[in-house]
Amino acid sequence: MADVKKYEARTWGNLKGLKGISDQQLADHFKLYEGYVKNSNLLTERLWGLAKEGKAAGADPVYAEMTRRLGFEYNGMILHEYYFDNLAPGGKPLPKGGKLANALDQSFGSYETFLADFKAVAGMRGIGWAVLYQDPRSGWLSNHWVTLHNDGNPAGYKPILVIDCWEHAFVPDYKPYERGKYVEAFLGNIEWEAAEKRL
Repeated sequence: MADVKKYEARTWGNLKGLKGISDQQLADHFKLYEGYVKNSNLLTERLWGLAKEGKAAGADPVYAEMTRRLGFEYNGMILHEYYFDNLAPGGKPLPKGGKLANALDQSFGSYETFLADFKAVAGMRGIGWAVLYQDPRSGWLSNHWVTLHNDGNPAGYKPILVIDCWEHAFVPDYKPYERGKYVEAFLGNIEWEAAEKRL
């Protein structure tokens, strides 16, 4: 059997100086992300060890719960990487007439309709993520709410733009009831070229 896969925590030193999202907020957020990487590695190693020993058993409550937990930790790691990757200080406007702008027009009718819908999804009460996904079959884009990292991801769809809507992403920069202000700050720091490359 192959060696167990190990994930390395990534860094984003280029994100200092985001408008409306403090460097301290980011530093704390990076630490949280590192925890997802650590736990993904720990669970992967334990589950791999059980499988290698012939002890993988869905009827074993410990094995079953670790397997379920791996989805939460792993998706927490990956969604954070998408989130940090689609940020840049000051952001850049969405290129007019580019591949992503055209896809948004085709899917939503206009950028403005997409933006209103994305803000509505990101502003919903609860913990989770707002994600603009692309359907791999049709190419259409749609906004989705993802709860607990692993609940609500459409199977096979590709994340294009990701915003973390858990309170840890914006408190203490903003009050828990000021998510809308955080969403606006996020929108002002989007690296649209990174999002466009995901199409």
